[in-house]
Amino acid sequence: MTEIYRKVVYRTLPYAALTFIGICFLLPLLWVLVASVDPNAMQSLKVPSSLTAGNYIDVITSRANQRAFLIGLFISVGQALIVVIIGLLAAYPLSRYQLKYKKPFMLTILFMTSLPITAVMVPVYQLFLTLKLYDNIFGVILFKVASAMPYGIWMLKNFMDSVPNELEEAAWVDGASILAGIRRIVTPLMIPGICTVAIFTFSGSWGNFFVPYILLSTPEKFPAALKLYQFFGQYGMVSYGKLAAFSTLYAIPSVIMYILSQQFMSKGFGLQGGTKG
Repeated sequence: MTEIYRKVVYRTLPYAALTFIGICFLLPLLWVLVASVDPNAMQSLKVPSSLTAGNYIDVITSRANQRAFLIGLFISVGQALIVVIIGLLAAYPLSRYQLKYKKPFMLTILFMTSLPITAVMVPVYQLFLTLKLYDNIFGVILFKVASAMPYGIWMLKNFMDSVPNELEEAAWVDGASILAGIRRIVTPLMIPGICTVAIFTFSGSWGNFFVPYILLSTPEKFPAALKLYQFFGQYGMVSYGKLAAFSTLYAIPSVIMYILSQQFMSKGFGLQGGTKG
C-alpha cells in the first residue's frame, strides 16, 4: 500500500506544481482582461458590476497612442528586416567558405548573443551623445540591429548549412552569379529559417522597454512599450482600466507572432536540404 501511495505522489506532484505555476501566470492575465472592460477597475481582481468598451475606445482614439504603436511597429519591423538581410549576407561566407579564423569568429558571435544589453548601455549612451544619435528613432533601430545581429547571423548560418551546395553549383554552371544564387536558390529554401529569425527579432524588439527608455527623451518619439507610463499619475493614482486595455492591445502583435511561429519554427529548426538521396 505504501509503494502504491508513493507512486501516486510521484506522479501527481509534478502536475500539481505545474498547475500552481500556471495559475500564478493566469491570474495576472485574467486581471488584465477583466479590468480592461471594467469602468471601475482596481488592483484587485473582481467581477465588474458592468461592462464597458470605453477603456478601449479611449486608448484607440488617442493620437498619442496611435503614434506610439506606429513607432513601435516601425522600429520592430525595420529591425527585423535589416537583421535578416544583413545576417543572410554575413552568414553566407561563414556557411560556404572554409575561413582560417572561422571557429574563433563563430565562438565570438555565440558569446555576443549572451551579452546583456545593460553591460554596454553606459558607453553606448555616451557614444550616441557624441554621434548626435541620442533621441533619434533611427539611432534606436541602429543599436537594436547591432545587438540582435549576432543572434541573427548565428541562426541563419545554421539554417544555411542545411541547404546543399550542389544546388548553387548547378546555378553557377548555368551562369548565375553568387548574389543571384543567394537570391534565387538559397533564400527560397531558407524561408522557414528566415521567418524564424524575423519573428524572434520582431518579438524581442516589440517587447523591449529598456533601450528606448535610455536612448529616447521626447515623449512624441516613444514607442508603445514606453507609453505604459502615461497611465501612472501623481500621488500613486493609476488608471487601471485604460492601463489594462492598453496592455491587451499591446500584446496583440506578440500573440500574432506566436501564432505565426508555430507554423514556421518547427520547419525552421528541422530545416532539411533541397535534394533527395
